[in-house]
Amino acid sequence: MTLDLSRNQFEGTLPHSLVKCRYLEVLDLIHNQIEDTFPRWLGTLPDLKILVLNSNNLKNLLDIPKGARLFPKLHILDLSNNNFSGPLPINLIMNLKGMMNAENVQNTSLYMTRSFEQGGTYENSVAMMMKGLEVELVRILTFLTIIDLSCNSFQGKIPEVIGHLHSLIGLNLSHNHLTGSIPPTLGNLTNLEWLDLSSNKLSWVIPRKLGDLASLGYLNLSKNQLTGRIPQDKQLSTFSRDSFSGNPGLCGTPLPKACPGDAQLPSPLSLLTFDCEGHESWFSQKIVWMGYASGIVIGISIAYIALETGRPKWLMQGVRMLESRVAEWIEKSKGKAIKFHGH
Repeated sequence: MTLDLSRNQFEGTLPHSLVKCRYLEVLDLIHNQIEDTFPRWLGTLPDLKILVLNSNNLKNLLDIPKGARLFPKLHILDLSNNNFSGPLPINLIMNLKGMMNAENVQNTSLYMTRSFEQGGTYENSVAMMMKGLEVELVRILTFLTIIDLSCNSFQGKIPEVIGHLHSLIGLNLSHNHLTGSIPPTLGNLTNLEWLDLSSNKLSWVIPRKLGDLASLGYLNLSKNQLTGRIPQDKQLSTFSRDSFSGNPGLCGTPLPKACPGDAQLPSPLSLLTFDCEGHESWFSQKIVWMGYASGIVIGISIAYIALETGRPKWLMQGVRMLESRVAEWIEKSKGKAIKFHGH
């Protein structure tokens, strides 16, 4: 039921005699030197739930014939750190029935534990990348549903059919050569807890539907060619700049790069400078007007004293002359106004 040959130096190809292990549930061959293509013939094992082939020399396409019924109960697939190439395997994804409905992967026990009639138990364990960290799962939860195809040479678009794997908890497609946009159907993966699409060539905008993933606690979209404003809808507003860095075309919170059209708030320093300059200008104007007002008051006071006392004579004569000129100017203005009014 469990075959764990991980962390050795096994070479060559996988033995086809494994298809005779009809009760096999867990196959762990992580960190070996196996050189082979993808063993699709393992998909005929009716109870295989965990297939971990991480860090080997597996290569070429993940070629699954259309219409084939393979891997019916698989709910952990780790093919990371190999040399697979070509497009992501749509036909393989459509076969993963155990990842489409949660009831297909759960049973009465919480962990994958095997009890024996003699009274002993055996608990399966596996090492996997979870939320950007390698974690040793001493006991495997029966509801863990994970796909890790990272660190290969996959090309092309992310298939929209991944959105049908409703019980998927972790998806890692990082460090490949994937292009195109992030399919909005990923927003259908309501149980998803971590999503890593970093270090690819993904373009276009970030789908707002990713904000509907209420369980998403880890998101890494860094080092791609994504563009536009980062949506701040629901769950997407909770992630730091590290989730989006390395995309020169992205803008908006939480990145420091503002989007075109965003209003720029003045910095505290500029506000301080503006206040100081404005205050200084107002203060200068106030002094000028105070000077004008003071001069007018003083001038009127002197003229009044000169008229009342008749001294000094030269000032009185000047005031009389100014008074007569003002009177003449007023009379002329009235005449012009009357003439203009009559016309």
